[in-house]
Amino acid sequence: MRVRDVLAHKGGDVVTIGPDASCRELLALLAQHNIGAVVVSADGITVAGIVSERDVVRRLHDLGAEVLNAPVGRIATLHVRTCDPEDPLDDLRETMTLHRIRHIPVVSQERLVGIVSIGDVVKSTISQLEDERQHLIDYLQG
Repeated sequence: MRVRDVLAHKGGDVVTIGPDASCRELLALLAQHNIGAVVVSADGITVAGIVSERDVVRRLHDLGAEVLNAPVGRIATLHVRTCDPEDPLDDLRETMTLHRIRHIPVVSQERLVGIVSIGDVVKSTISQLEDERQHLIDYLQG
């Protein structure tokens, strides 16, 4: 199974935010779309960073309420791990687990084409295991 298989099921829509937008705007986007992270991008095509609910909470703790009016670029993770649609899902799962990453943007030919969450990876893995289980049952009964 590959990253493209996950995107085929969930779609390639990615919510982005500009680096100069405020953290208040970020929180509104997260709530509006019921998501945990947003890709920071000035043009919606390139990845300049990623920012999550956890980033906001940690900065609130460190800097106080003033962070809500700060630009997203101030709190975003700027060195972003990305993946390619052709990457094996097993490799992505390992990267996410090893580096404790919950969201990885999918980039193809330097263009943002999707985002994969740890939940997407787990859901795909469970589905794959259920399919294999059913094939084994069919084989044994067949």
